[in-house]
Amino acid sequence: MGRLRDVLRLFVPGATAFLVGGCVTAFGLVATRLASSSLGTSLYTWTSVFGVLLAGLVLGGYLGGRFADRFHVRRTLAVLFGLSSAACVAAIVLNNLANHWLWPWQVSWPCHVLLHVSAVFLIPSLLLGAVIPVIAKMALNAGPTLGRAAGVLCAWGAAGSIVGMSLTAFYLVPSYGCTAIVWLIGAALLGMALLYWTSCWALCLWAMVFATLGVMGMGPAEWAREAGVGVCLREARDPNVIYEDETPYGHIAVRRMSDRPNRRSLLRDRIGGTEFVIGEVTRLHDFHTNVFAALTHGVAEGKSVPSMLVLGSGGYAFPQYIATVWPEARVHVVEIDAGVTGAARQVLDLKEGMGIEAVHMDVRYGVEQLARERDAGQSPRSYDFIFADAVGSESVPFQLVTQEFNEKVAGLLAEDGAYMLALVDTCEGGRLLGALVGTLRQTFSHVEVIGEPPSRQSALSSFVVFAAQHACDARRLLEGFDRHMTFRLLDESDVTRIHAGSSHLVLTDDYAPVEDLVAPVVRQGARWRLARRCLREAEQLWAQRHYGQSAQRYQRAAQLDASVAIEAWSRVGAVRLAQDDWAGAIEAFQNAVAGGENAGPQKMALASAHRNLAIALQKTGRRAEARVHLTEAAKWFRIDLERNPNSVVSWDRLGDVLARAGDLKGACEAFDRATVLEPKNLAHYERLAKLLEDQHRYEEAISVVRRHIALLKELGRRDVALQMGQYVDFLEYQKVKQRHP
Repeated sequence: MGRLRDVLRLFVPGATAFLVGGCVTAFGLVATRLASSSLGTSLYTWTSVFGVLLAGLVLGGYLGGRFADRFHVRRTLAVLFGLSSAACVAAIVLNNLANHWLWPWQVSWPCHVLLHVSAVFLIPSLLLGAVIPVIAKMALNAGPTLGRAAGVLCAWGAAGSIVGMSLTAFYLVPSYGCTAIVWLIGAALLGMALLYWTSCWALCLWAMVFATLGVMGMGPAEWAREAGVGVCLREARDPNVIYEDETPYGHIAVRRMSDRPNRRSLLRDRIGGTEFVIGEVTRLHDFHTNVFAALTHGVAEGKSVPSMLVLGSGGYAFPQYIATVWPEARVHVVEIDAGVTGAARQVLDLKEGMGIEAVHMDVRYGVEQLARERDAGQSPRSYDFIFADAVGSESVPFQLVTQEFNEKVAGLLAEDGAYMLALVDTCEGGRLLGALVGTLRQTFSHVEVIGEPPSRQSALSSFVVFAAQHACDARRLLEGFDRHMTFRLLDESDVTRIHAGSSHLVLTDDYAPVEDLVAPVVRQGARWRLARRCLREAEQLWAQRHYGQSAQRYQRAAQLDASVAIEAWSRVGAVRLAQDDWAGAIEAFQNAVAGGENAGPQKMALASAHRNLAIALQKTGRRAEARVHLTEAAKWFRIDLERNPNSVVSWDRLGDVLARAGDLKGACEAFDRATVLEPKNLAHYERLAKLLEDQHRYEEAISVVRRHIALLKELGRRDVALQMGQYVDFLEYQKVKQRHP
């Protein structure tokens, strides 16, 4: 009976320790996810989060011991639990605010990460740490010996940590997301506070405030969402985000970048990734996918049915491309996150029956499994091409870039096969590129490096490393694929210099300090995310007609990261036009087109900027300058159309540019092509008919208008069709008049 009484006496302290242990581990896991969304997933982020949490527990433990000796135990616990719940709410607010702070950018990147994490997560961890000594004091007051009390509390606390970690990682994060878990932790802590001091009016008042804030922070109603955004309990909804999901591997979102063309971008943990143009599978937007395609076309010449393995789906942009270009090819994809495949199927045009076979597992494990199957004779063929698209711009899985992994990849290749690896590094080639090249040379006899040309638009460049046991004339293949592609092929001296810059490092499973190698990329990537955030805020201000503030945000985005400069300055120009500030619009569009010789994948954006500048110059009477920019716009639209001949938007805008430049015949050809590609768009018929009329090509104009009328009737717009019938009569009259002047 005495033992049972001792157990019951320790039940309340033990249950409290269980809850605190679960909250601490759950908060730690969620903190890493929240920090990664702003700072990227790197060793700096993980180290800072766990370092700050442990520091908070240490400081809290010291302070909690002082509190336990000085104050009433149960009331002290109630106060600490109440403050901890408030700190959880504060962490949500501070995390949203910290994304907008500029002062951390004045220090080195590791310090930046540490400051951000400390500001958000130190106080909650300190308060949770302060609870533990008070629980121990309560257990000792219950009467058992010191050893038994310590053992029970340690056991309960450890058990709570295990349950909290497992429940959070395997269920709560994928099901509810990180912010909801922080609210749940805060609610649990507040509940414990009320249990320990039910009669405390301040806690009851805080409970009502907490419930109100919870509705504002998590409620689905529009008023709750707006109120939550106003007090920084949630981020403003991005109307262009058309898909979101929280998976065990991260946060996935798909954002609409433009309506025409329907361009979308896949973001993982808010890091920009591959872009897609829906309905145009063969349009590759990214530099590395274009290089993949060019080299594959050249090396695969003579192979009717090549077999391909893609390591990391990259959102399935390139797998869809090769499955479309080589419909009989064997295309295998190893993707760790099934959520990416789900997003691609729902909103990125990935269809069943495309011939893409996807498996969801860690890429390293997938390669090892394929190697085992081949050794056992279960896999009948090797691969002609293996593409690695799993090395992100800010997170490099070390196990996918080591010599041991490269040897397994080489074992899966055919004798004349090729391995291509995409990565991002500083423009001149940093330590990461040097280490990867040096490591690949331990396995492959021929290694080529193709990079984007240095540009003022970005401090970073995409690189593709081509590795094989045979030589490859990469320059000929790239120029033959797209004569307008801008690239730089690193020669032997460049490769030697870059490898020397990495201290001749060879990455192995035992030693692969990729976090240190990728640090410059991580910092610049964070600046890119901040710039994109500024663009989204500017769009929202534009929608609210706050034009001055919107222009300031766009300019700030251009200053933060030059890679968004064309888009940002073009938007500034649009803002100035809305303000009837033609001089300001011209200046903004001039900033957008400056340095456009290395537009890279932004050909369409650059062409549109030249077009808008020309329109503004025409409006202000500067027609000679306008003609120059109309010519430039037409050039860039034609360059885009050489690679993407089915782009309706490019044909439409080319037609508009040529019409403004006075090339009515060329404009008609462009609009006619747009009509063929998009036969349901009424605007194409209107502009084409008007241009034909202006050239006195009445017979052709009548044909176009009659097609226009048929479409209007099909759409149920018979009143407009009747009006267009009168236009046909007018054209018939003009035709007769032309024949009999």
